[in-house]
Amino acid sequence: MAPPRPDIVPPRPDKALFYPALVVAIGILATTLAQTQVLARLPLQNLLKNELHVDRAANAAFFFWAGLAWYLKPLAGILTDAFPLFGSRRKTYILLSGSLAALAWFALAGTRHRYHDLLAVVMVINVFMVVASTAVGGFMVETAQASAGSGRLTAIRQFVQQAAIVVNGPTAGYLAGIAFAWTAAACGGIMLLLVPATALFMYERRRRIASREVLAEAKTQLLNIATARTMWAAAGLMALFYIAPGFGTALFYKQQNDLHFTTEIQGLLQLIAGLCGITASLLYAVACRRFDLRRLLVASMLAATVANLGYLFYFSLGRAQLIEGVNGFGYTLAELALMDLAVRATPAGSEGLGFAIMVSVRNLALFGTDWFGASLLDRYHLSFNSLVLANSATTLVAVPLALFLPRRIVAHKDAEPPPAAAALDPASS
Repeated sequence: MAPPRPDIVPPRPDKALFYPALVVAIGILATTLAQTQVLARLPLQNLLKNELHVDRAANAAFFFWAGLAWYLKPLAGILTDAFPLFGSRRKTYILLSGSLAALAWFALAGTRHRYHDLLAVVMVINVFMVVASTAVGGFMVETAQASAGSGRLTAIRQFVQQAAIVVNGPTAGYLAGIAFAWTAAACGGIMLLLVPATALFMYERRRRIASREVLAEAKTQLLNIATARTMWAAAGLMALFYIAPGFGTALFYKQQNDLHFTTEIQGLLQLIAGLCGITASLLYAVACRRFDLRRLLVASMLAATVANLGYLFYFSLGRAQLIEGVNGFGYTLAELALMDLAVRATPAGSEGLGFAIMVSVRNLALFGTDWFGASLLDRYHLSFNSLVLANSATTLVAVPLALFLPRRIVAHKDAEPPPAAAALDPASS
């Protein structure tokens, strides 16, 4: 178990867990719900398709390039880990980036509805959101490693994310049917929630570091990450799981063009998926203390693969509701296990950078493959079901590789010390 970070000052004992959990929960809620790929995605997709009349590939490409900063999240990781801002590795970064992200969202409300104009502002928004998300993630990993609670904290993280999806579903469906300026204003307001929460409840000791020490710290961070074989093994597994021809944008067009779903119905389907995802989060919070991570990884990735095949039968509203619910449950289980793995594999002392690398692998694969899948349909006229089968087959390849991950990060349950640590502890024998 990694020792507590010396730059994190704990509050009173009765508030020691409550305050960090509150900051993490609000931070995850804000940096998840207010993303262009979450609350603003359905309104933006609808605007691009029905007002600007772009095809599936161009629609998916918009979100791929909009998320560019999320693929470069490790740069924000090294920035926050190695370059304290006014002596702060987390708090000041969150306050500044959260405020700037909110202002950029408000600016988007007045942006002309032209493809490249919207894309440029959205890319700026994501730069600030990535910095805020990275700082929150680094703080979360520090807390998790200090308490040997990666599984439980990951479950809390996923619970908040799924709660955001629950809110997102009907809200995005409604916002997609009115002026887009309301979407931008709503996202800006959500990001502003992070600022007072951080100012009031995050405790951090200021650190004075000379410029020479800053450069030395940056070098240490890079060496620490470069030699972290366990982290790279975990990142490789995540890449294989997520790198599959995506069909998110293709599904959006299928829902509107073939099944004639309104944006309100599309939002309802996201709500169902989010509720089932919350159920999966609650289940994982219990299961992670009863089963080791290796078993959870294999079982959850298999569940996600099977649930994904349901899209082969996506022919009516009734089936769509069932399929979205089953997939929301199965996919969330896989996300939970993989994020649990990411937290465990992140090197101590490089929490922001290490966790950012893991998340960047996920983001790049998800949005890159969605664009790839949409292009396959538009340019090569593949069927929707062909994409589903290709996605499921590629995902399945990653499942047996979980058996080869280093034992010290996957062979123990949550709240248990790793095998190497347990062997050194006389009380464990």
